Amino acid sequence: MRVLGVDPGLTRCGVGVVEGVAGRPLTMLGVGVVRTPVDAELGQRLVAVEQGIEQWLDEHRPECVAVERVFSQHNVRTVMGTAQASAVAMLCAARRGIPVALHTPSEVKAAVTGSGRADKAQVGAMVTRLLRLDAPPKPADAADALALAICHIWRAPAQNRLQQAVALHAATARKGRTA
Repeated sequence: MRVLGVDPGLTRCGVGVVEGVAGRPLTMLGVGVVRTPVDAELGQRLVAVEQGIEQWLDEHRPECVAVERVFSQHNVRTVMGTAQASAVAMLCAARRGIPVALHTPSEVKAAVTGSGRADKAQVGAMVTRLLRLDAPPKPADAADALALAICHIWRAPAQNRLQQAVALHAATARKGRTA
């Protein structure tokens, strides 16, 4: 499975592509940051994020896009920019018919480090180790994007089985009502 991880942000949007399957060594195919000028108009910044994401989708052709789920933060302005960048990434993937998965920050941290309360340094260290890199990707947004992709690769099989079981249960329940 090839996954594009997106750590959304309006100033720095982390992107990273990881390929592999759960239980096997993973491979990083690319990592970077889509940057926008702080002094640019909001619409132009969103267009720049879109263009950057589109380039990554064109170059790496992921099977899935994993985006960090936006959660409430203290700074409303920050959360708005994050949510807007997140929506752009989801739109780019949806336009191409690429499935999108959302993962919370604590879910990603727990998957990669074993603790949902891990700090940025711990996440960077584990991403470095898991992908057999020489050094943690910089800035932290790039490492976070790789962590999102890793999280999705590891969790997708279990999530798919759970969704299939729920669908089967719902279908069985419908049959029981019509019989």
